Amino acid sequence: MMQLSQDRSDTVANRLASAYSRYLLQHKDNPVDWYPWGDEAFAEAAQRDVPLFISIGYAACHWCHVMAHESFENPAIAEALNARFVSVKVDREELPDVDSVYMAACQAMTGQGGWPLSIFALPDGRAFYAGTYFPPAGQPGRPSFRQILDAVWEAWTERRDGVERQAAALAEGLGGVFSSQLLDVGAPAAPVDAGLLSAAVTELARSEDREHGGFGRAPKFPPSPVLEFLVRHAAAAGETSAVARGLAGRTLAAMCRSALFDALGGGFARYSVTADWSLPHYEKMLYDNAQLLRVLAHWVRLGGSADFPADEARTAAGLTAEWLVRELGLPEGGFASSLDADSERDGRSLEGGFYVWTRAELTTAVGGVGAAGRDSEDDGARLAGIFGLPSAGHAAPLHAGRALEPDERDLWERLRPSLLSERSRRMPPARDDKVVAGWNGLAVAALADAAWALGRPELLDDARRAAELLRTVHWDGGRLLRVSHEGAAAGVEGLLADYAGCAEGALALYAATGEERWYVWAEELLGVATQRFVEGGLLSDAPAGGGTAGPGVRSALAGARSLEPHDAEAPSGASLLAGSLLAHAAYSGSSEHRVLAGSILAGLPHLAAQGPRVVGWLLAVAQAALVGPLEVAVVGAPGEDRRRLHGEALASASPGAVIAVGEAAEGEARVPLLAFRAAADDGAPLAYVCRDFACRLPVSSPEELRDVLAHG
Repeated sequence: MMQLSQDRSDTVANRLASAYSRYLLQHKDNPVDWYPWGDEAFAEAAQRDVPLFISIGYAACHWCHVMAHESFENPAIAEALNARFVSVKVDREELPDVDSVYMAACQAMTGQGGWPLSIFALPDGRAFYAGTYFPPAGQPGRPSFRQILDAVWEAWTERRDGVERQAAALAEGLGGVFSSQLLDVGAPAAPVDAGLLSAAVTELARSEDREHGGFGRAPKFPPSPVLEFLVRHAAAAGETSAVARGLAGRTLAAMCRSALFDALGGGFARYSVTADWSLPHYEKMLYDNAQLLRVLAHWVRLGGSADFPADEARTAAGLTAEWLVRELGLPEGGFASSLDADSERDGRSLEGGFYVWTRAELTTAVGGVGAAGRDSEDDGARLAGIFGLPSAGHAAPLHAGRALEPDERDLWERLRPSLLSERSRRMPPARDDKVVAGWNGLAVAALADAAWALGRPELLDDARRAAELLRTVHWDGGRLLRVSHEGAAAGVEGLLADYAGCAEGALALYAATGEERWYVWAEELLGVATQRFVEGGLLSDAPAGGGTAGPGVRSALAGARSLEPHDAEAPSGASLLAGSLLAHAAYSGSSEHRVLAGSILAGLPHLAAQGPRVVGWLLAVAQAALVGPLEVAVVGAPGEDRRRLHGEALASASPGAVIAVGEAAEGEARVPLLAFRAAADDGAPLAYVCRDFACRLPVSSPEELRDVLAHG
């Protein structure tokens, strides 16, 4: 019997060893006979007439690691899986459309979901039983994984008709739900309702946790798309703009002063287990940090608030940008997907082990760096007190949970280098080096905006390198590939969020640099996206025909297509597309793109009625549409005068403002916003500010431009 498991293990090693996904590679030596998602697995299940067991997770998932160690490395459990099922491993970050369909199935059957996600399905992909983590031994109210396997197999062999009826009914139900979410992009676009945006702010205020900051109760995730909307709304005139500023400031302050934020090395953890943000789940994700870096940069640009001053936001943003480049930056350009929650500490794997400190560790680490006339041990004890480290041996993250006083901040900045040096000697958490196109697009946009807001021009180089990888490795001129590893792209076609996220990044990089190639690439991406993701006048997340994951997903939905219009960990593909289309229309004058963006926004009243927290990015796009968006063209010969005008334009907090910069043009230009824009008679650069096809007289000084933008 052990020989069977060993033979299967050899097969698995050959089958998963060539995977790009680090998550799949983590399982290549399991005794389970894993298949990657694809036609081979479906054909094998049909040929053997056995169910599929589909296990979905991601590389940084703590409980995925636990179930792998307890069950998938267990020879007896592996033998049961191999004999009775075709087992499929899916990286949810690589195939989010597969994950979303089966997560919906799990929630429909059990009322809950999460990862690891465990699905049992017919050979064609239709689910009939689901769950999340199953323990190796039974617990009160929770059967063991082996008991689950036995029960599913017994149902398959003894009650097949019932299993197939259940799978068919679930697929029909899911297909109806997903079909109802498809957006009709042929529908007439209506003007954005300012009252709807104000009502969303009011609703968010009602759900605010006024004690701890943020929205709702534990667990608490960074509400990044909502924060972008609030910052944009705060920048617009209106009766709820002050409310929006207060909500954004209190939430950002609570997160940046909490254990969610790594005050030592920068970057945000995935979420907090507690309502007061004091106990993070320590995995760090690219999509979270890209979004929060951009929000912080926009908050600095807005000027901050009494609750969260711009200088404090600037520090948090700078640390986050440095962390992103240092810890997620890849040699080939682009950024890795995540860092694990777990790391080795005292010889064992511990969640957060890299980030937590005992009082004794902290005091020892700062030894020898006391100020003149001070005992460094006293400094360490004082810092431990500021961060609330217990006197016993318990380890905790470094955070004060409040704003530091000036003398406390001075002490922290003086001791921080020694703590960083000491922490660098620890075993760091593992990194998933997979490059995801859409998330990297968000990172490009964040770095481009942060470069100007923070006065850190070197960040533009990092944004360019990532964008260059996306444009040369992920893009073939007619198709965008979702993932790459070590500079080589896998054959997974991008989803709507990948095309739109890359376009968002390219447009932001064009605005920051004036380099025309990024505008051209964004235009190409949007041209393909509007063709590939619209079928029969309906917008969906996967390319027409289903894309790489199509057949199994379509079967699981009884032939239906899918669209997730709500924001999840990152903005939805539909909302990102609407924003990129709106910006491109402002640059190009394209009525087609403006109308298409408006058609997507036409669904906002229905979606916002389900709660503004799930459509934050679409609300942010609507805010940009409501104010124009503002269009600024800076023209003239390169030099300091043009750079100063360009910088003033980029300093505008006007929601969704688009910035074009280039040489004066006597006629047409590749970027139409620059067409027929002349410099001054003496050759000095000029800035043109327009909105809704109407332009003000051009101005030549940063001071004049600032005034026009403030009243534009």
